[in-house]
Amino acid sequence: MMHNKPTTPIVYIVDDEFAVRDSLTILIESTGQPVMSFESAESFLDHYDPEQPSCLLLDVRMPSMSGLDLQEELIKRSIDIPIIFISGHADVPDSAKAFRAGAVDFLEKPFNEEILLSRIEEALSKDAQVREQLREKNKILESLSHLTTREREVLNLIVRSHSNKEAARILDISNRTIDVHRAHIMEKMQAENLAELMVMAMQCDLL
Repeated sequence: MMHNKPTTPIVYIVDDEFAVRDSLTILIESTGQPVMSFESAESFLDHYDPEQPSCLLLDVRMPSMSGLDLQEELIKRSIDIPIIFISGHADVPDSAKAFRAGAVDFLEKPFNEEILLSRIEEALSKDAQVREQLREKNKILESLSHLTTREREVLNLIVRSHSNKEAARILDISNRTIDVHRAHIMEKMQAENLAELMVMAMQCDLL
């Protein structure tokens, strides 16, 4: 049985204060945006679904695992969710650390509702962009996996700007054989031209 991947983005809220979670949930849901809230970082980690498009509103100061600790844990797990930190205390070292680790924003309580909703929109848009890039990259990697060892060798030379003649000399095969391999590579990679093939190579860190 096939499960459809979740497509409607969700806003996760992690804050140990019920009143904050409640008011934020009401505000965000009033825009028609689904919300899930958690009172601790641990609870969020237990329920987080990496397939779910989302962003995270995260309190900085919480008992046991702080917001910054959670940010570190997400980085360790290679989870790239856009984070908007919310804090009751303006703390320059905290905000600097959060931004260095890739936070989208750092807002002080009480915050301007319009600004918060606008930041959430930006964060969800960033998440959609990252997911699209990842889908593209996975599609290219899937195509790459269908290349033979020799085709991979030819591809590596082509994307490094070697001419067919140079590639033939380096691999000690004929120009005609290079032409055949090149045609197979373009077909398997579904590339219209060399420029497109170069872009694919860059997306998959082949260059």
